[in-house]
Amino acid sequence: MYPVPMTIETSDLQISEANQTFHTERPDLTECFQLSVLSWLPCIYLWFVCPFYLFYLKRNNRGYIMMSIMNRFKTVFGLLLWIVCWTDLFYTFHEMGLGDVRPPIYFVTPLVLGMTMLLATFLIQFERLRGVQSSGVLFIFWFLSVLCAIVPFRSKILQASSQSEVQDKLRFTTFYLYFSLALCEFILCCFNEKPPLFSSVVTDPNPCPEATAGFLSSMTFWWFTSMAIKGYKMPLEAKDLWSLNKRDSSKVMVPNLLREWEKELAKAKSEPHLSTQAVYSKPLPSSTNHIKGGGGGGGGGGESSPEEVEVLLSNQKAAAHTPSFLRSLIRAFGPYFMIGSAYKLMQDIVTFVNPQLLRMLIKFTKEKGVPDWWGYALAFLMFFTAILQTLILHHHFQYCFVTGMNVRTAIIGAIYRKSLVITNAAKRSTTVGEVVNLMSVDAQRFMDLTTFLNMLWSAPLQIMLALYFLWQNLGPSVLAGVAVMIMLIPLNAVIAMKTRAYQVEQMQYKDSRIKLMNEILNGIKVLKLYAWENSFRDKVLDIRQKELNTLRKTAYLGALSTMAWTSAPFLVALTTFAVYVNVDEKNILDAEKAFVSLALFNILRFPLNMLPQVISSMVQTSVSLKRIQNFLSHDELDPNSVDRKNNSTEFSVTVVNGKFTWSKEDLPVLQNINVMVPQGSLLAVVGHVGCGKSSLISALLGEMEKLEGEISIRGSVAYVPQQAWIQNATLRDNILFGIAYNEQKYRCVLEACALTPDLEVLPGGDMTEIGEKGINLSGGQRQRVSLARALYSDADVYLLDDPLSAVDAHVAKHIFDNLIGPEGALKGKTRILVTHGISFLPQVDNIMVIVEGRVSEMGSYQELLTQNGAFAEFLRTYALDDMVEEDQALEELIEDEELFPDDALSNHTDMVDNEPVVNETKRNFIRQISVISSDGENPRCRSVRRQGCSQRKSPEPQEKKKPLEMEKLIQSETSATGRVKTKVYLEYAKAVGPLLSVFICFLYGCQSACAIGANIWLSQWTNDASTNQTEENAVMRVGVYAALGTGQGVLVLMSSFTLAMGNIGAARKLHSDLLTNKLQTPQSFFDTTPIGRIINRFAKDIYVIDEALPSTVLMFLGTFFVSLSTMIVIISSTPIFAVVIAPLTFIYVFVQRFYVATSRQLKRLESVSRSPIYSHFSETITGSSVIRAYGRHSAFVLMSDLKVDENQKSYFPGIVSNRWLGVRIEFIGNCIVLFAAVFAVTGKENLNPGLVGLSVSYALQVTMSLNWMVRMTSDLENNIVAVERVKEYSETKTEAPWEVEDKKPPPDWPREGNVHFQDYSVRYREGLDLVLKNLTLSVKGGEKIGIVGRTGAGKSSMTLCLFRILEAAGGEITIDDVKISEIGLHDLRSKLTIIPQEPVLFSGSLRMNLDPFDKCTDEAVWKALEHSHLDKFVSNAPAKLELECAEGGENLSVGQRQLVCLARALLRKTRILVLDEATAAIDLETDDLIQSTIRTQFEDCTVFTIAHRLNTIMDYTRVLVLDKGQVAEFDTPANLLSQKGIFYSMAKDAGLVL
Repeated sequence: MYPVPMTIETSDLQISEANQTFHTERPDLTECFQLSVLSWLPCIYLWFVCPFYLFYLKRNNRGYIMMSIMNRFKTVFGLLLWIVCWTDLFYTFHEMGLGDVRPPIYFVTPLVLGMTMLLATFLIQFERLRGVQSSGVLFIFWFLSVLCAIVPFRSKILQASSQSEVQDKLRFTTFYLYFSLALCEFILCCFNEKPPLFSSVVTDPNPCPEATAGFLSSMTFWWFTSMAIKGYKMPLEAKDLWSLNKRDSSKVMVPNLLREWEKELAKAKSEPHLSTQAVYSKPLPSSTNHIKGGGGGGGGGGESSPEEVEVLLSNQKAAAHTPSFLRSLIRAFGPYFMIGSAYKLMQDIVTFVNPQLLRMLIKFTKEKGVPDWWGYALAFLMFFTAILQTLILHHHFQYCFVTGMNVRTAIIGAIYRKSLVITNAAKRSTTVGEVVNLMSVDAQRFMDLTTFLNMLWSAPLQIMLALYFLWQNLGPSVLAGVAVMIMLIPLNAVIAMKTRAYQVEQMQYKDSRIKLMNEILNGIKVLKLYAWENSFRDKVLDIRQKELNTLRKTAYLGALSTMAWTSAPFLVALTTFAVYVNVDEKNILDAEKAFVSLALFNILRFPLNMLPQVISSMVQTSVSLKRIQNFLSHDELDPNSVDRKNNSTEFSVTVVNGKFTWSKEDLPVLQNINVMVPQGSLLAVVGHVGCGKSSLISALLGEMEKLEGEISIRGSVAYVPQQAWIQNATLRDNILFGIAYNEQKYRCVLEACALTPDLEVLPGGDMTEIGEKGINLSGGQRQRVSLARALYSDADVYLLDDPLSAVDAHVAKHIFDNLIGPEGALKGKTRILVTHGISFLPQVDNIMVIVEGRVSEMGSYQELLTQNGAFAEFLRTYALDDMVEEDQALEELIEDEELFPDDALSNHTDMVDNEPVVNETKRNFIRQISVISSDGENPRCRSVRRQGCSQRKSPEPQEKKKPLEMEKLIQSETSATGRVKTKVYLEYAKAVGPLLSVFICFLYGCQSACAIGANIWLSQWTNDASTNQTEENAVMRVGVYAALGTGQGVLVLMSSFTLAMGNIGAARKLHSDLLTNKLQTPQSFFDTTPIGRIINRFAKDIYVIDEALPSTVLMFLGTFFVSLSTMIVIISSTPIFAVVIAPLTFIYVFVQRFYVATSRQLKRLESVSRSPIYSHFSETITGSSVIRAYGRHSAFVLMSDLKVDENQKSYFPGIVSNRWLGVRIEFIGNCIVLFAAVFAVTGKENLNPGLVGLSVSYALQVTMSLNWMVRMTSDLENNIVAVERVKEYSETKTEAPWEVEDKKPPPDWPREGNVHFQDYSVRYREGLDLVLKNLTLSVKGGEKIGIVGRTGAGKSSMTLCLFRILEAAGGEITIDDVKISEIGLHDLRSKLTIIPQEPVLFSGSLRMNLDPFDKCTDEAVWKALEHSHLDKFVSNAPAKLELECAEGGENLSVGQRQLVCLARALLRKTRILVLDEATAAIDLETDDLIQSTIRTQFEDCTVFTIAHRLNTIMDYTRVLVLDKGQVAEFDTPANLLSQKGIFYSMAKDAGLVL
């Protein structure tokens, strides 16, 4: 093993002399060796590295650094060193002159050294000019110089002390000068220069210290320490995070990837070009409105022709080359990733040094009479190799993780950009939930894979090296072990394949569960009103059960593979040793062979268990890759389908024989459309529900597929969709929509859209934060904000899709006059208005009537009347009542203004509600927040008295109106800080089952005991070699060894199995608790909590509990017991080791606490900053047509990028914290190796080689488990947070019980339908004003009651009280002598029927939407459809009752959805019906249908109608007028009119009385 003494005669100098060097207690190296090898080492290094380094510096210029004091010193020292070296050289010449001839080495060495010092000095300056603050190259050079000079330093002192005087005084002096200068250079090299001038570091408020960190600091990740300390002292906050490095930001990463992807797409298009030549030989009409994956549109004519056959043939060839997303990823991120791979290669080689050193150590303990320093040298060598390995490994990880992070940034960016431009057909094929999953789950998978991707080549390399060394050790018997390994590979492969299949299946279940949850939460109010929670809960639990079954199978496979990889090294060792001992009698298994082999087998273990994992991870990622690739290859909207350049004609919108469809497969929705809209005119589009009015608007925006025809629009476009799209931002931001704020213009816009009065009611005025989907605005307000946004954008063409439907007639009138009409703010602009309001038609320039997707007639109002076609008929039927009501109302109001005292006017002119308040509770939020007295002003009455009106004070006391301090509606998501409470762990253990938890730990203990037993047995076995008892014991030794090992395997399997069982049980319990609680949570919770946040609990957190947590627990228990057993083994073999354990444990805990505190908070910040990415994304998808119409595409992309960067800002320190920790913890592990070896050397006399081997080989593997243990502790804390979050949402306050057993009402209750309010009061939340005050009234069965009153009078609140959505603050309601507060909510709600204002549909069949509990027969369902006038529509659909409703009923028109709600009511047919009128969203025809149906079908029921049009309730039994939450009047309509009170004034205003 030891270097053979080799002698080189260089005159009288010898390079090596064995006796002088090795076999003495005072070793030394010969002078020649010192002068040649030691002196040349640093020089060779520097000259070799120099060219590469200079090339790198030439390419990377960071600006220059000013000359500093330190830099001057470095340069001076460098020059001095050169002088010192050449002094030696000249001195040698001088001696030559004196006739004292020296060997050539005395000339060569000083010459080379001097030149190298000059080179180093040049580098110092060159680096300064290139802005390098700390140089790794020079650091290593000076380190080597000092290291190599230590030997001569010692030997010169030894020589001097042995001789009386120093012989070669000059060289003695120059050497010590050289040594001290080199040492100074080395020390100076550890410090940093100032940052270069003009660098970003100077400008950035909180730059990442990595950029300016010195070489040492970078190597050990010392620069992170500042954050670790900060995080330990107090929980980190977002402001403490460093800015993201520029190269990691979305701005750099996303374009990078997209560039490569564009190339791929272009390539995919050009390659099949050769085979498709024939297709293009006849030019096809350019017809499709979308681009295949983003290129130009081709494709084809309708006629069947020979060409078509050819198309089919060539397309098959063409399909072979799809653009590969993988290739673009590799091109974009490959180079940076390769640096990490280079580190990995170095690390793999260094790994194999330690087993060789172990062999020498064991050999050393056997030999007697060798000098002790050998042993110590070996121990320290082991230590240094381990440290080197640690540093290299962590740098490899750093590169990989950063690549992973960049890949995620880029993928999210790419998906976001794509989602803004995909066609509607493509959008329909993926739900919002699925696309969000692409962003969250699939992008995450890529990130996870990149970290271990290098194992693909590194694992085979390690395996081959290990086998080579093993062969050297044990000869051919190794093959037996290899055979076992190879046999395990197919087992692992099968497991991986199966796991993959299950995972895909589970992903599908998860997708559908999240999609369903999303809908449930969106329609939670409807579920509550209909008492349908149970049906939907069962649907979710049903999917969940399938999901868990799949998980269970995966877990069982997981347990098998865990066993396979835990037992693999053991099985390999067993077979190898057994074969080795039995093949040949001469083969003796001694400590050296056994433990070195074990060390090598342990090295083998990592690649062997990683390889299948990496492969399965690749398999998962390949699924994700396909999903992302498909999404990115979706067809895009063709930006040129609408010609925006056209300036030739005077028409600003033209459509020439247009034929449009939503997707290629469907039938065309609009056919031969010909429209020409002159510049500046107003075109009204009318027609029945579902005839294609909204589709026409979409076609003009370029959102539909254009099958034939041409569209051109001149100038910019503003678009108001039928359902307003509101962002989660302030009201002002929603209106400005990215345009600069201009006070005067802004005020005019608010005035025109009748928003000024609303601002006074909102707590923060126009700076009020609007919740998700505009939750705290009423429907009318949302629509007006949407109009305001359009008006403010000051476009050329306005496309208004039925904007007046959601607002009340008077507001509509105001908006029409001030905004849309011939005298409005938009006069002179081109306007296309879809409308149901007939009263406006005489004032428009042209009217277009659409019937079943075709233009039936078009012309001015007069023309159409004289043509006497469909339009005239339509008008005759509906015009009368509508026109009278609207026109007179206004005139009356303006004339009679003086007749009423100011006070009466402001309180009572509201004969109609300000607007159908789309959702009274949401509206009332405004009130809850600001505790404004329950009547804000009456916006409409103001808007009528146009001038000066806005300044008029409302009569009630001012201080009452002052909002309390403005609080945000949506509280920001809290992230708990500080340590995770022990309680949470106990909660989880409780969910697993307390006994089971204890049993699992017990099994783990047993399994470790077996493993220790097997190894101790092995060490006994190897000791047989020294006592020569090998032959007789061989069989017994192998047998017991085998038994212990097998026992371990079985126990591993058992423990993994029980653990999996426990985890799945816990997952089921936690999810079902969460779901049950969420369905029983009161409505107010959902109004203040964004849906995304609740979905996050169901998606991310449940995913963690299902998948991440179990594997973390498994790893944690595994590593914990391994670390424990290591300590036990080392202490039992060298008891003195116990002394070191205390300080090491102290450091370990210390580092671990620092790390866990910081890392946990970073993880939390990361998960909190993750939600906004997804909520912004889903918001974007729902509003994509608006964003495109206004051309705000790039601004939204920028917003998304900012959110992603914000998220990566907390993710990046998270990665580094792991590296920081790794380096420190592994240092502790390396110390353990060092001490185990050192103590083995000191106790050499009374230790047998077997024990030394045992303790050191255990120490060698402890590093890994210590490191993993801290990581797992931390991961466990981070993942258990999911339990904490789920727990938090499963313990929110619930509403009253659904059923109260002993208070169940009789089954046929309510028989009469009598309703009695007794002193009834209610408020929205604790501490807010009462909304209804001491209401007392009774209604007899079968009465029809109309409820009227102004906005905020408490009309909707009253109906919500009947359903106990709001609980009483005092008094009670009785229905047929049953107090509703005493019975269960379901018993109550299932016996009442409501037709809500906003029709909510769930995705699923139409039948499911009508009757989720399957209680009714098909006949009954058809009958209900017939009465609600949907039977024609449904029977025409191919699927009939099984007609699929899209998410949110998107594929039915709003009117049809309203009719579905009517059909629901007809099916329930209870004695009490509540109708929250939403007549405005429907055309007059549908409105009449509903009214007549209610009159006939609910003849004998008690009906409460919240009326917005008085004429619908004039024939009701009685009318209830509410004012400020109290009964103002309550009598028959006739009596009320004769009383000339509030109702009379309302009716008069509505033109119902003269």
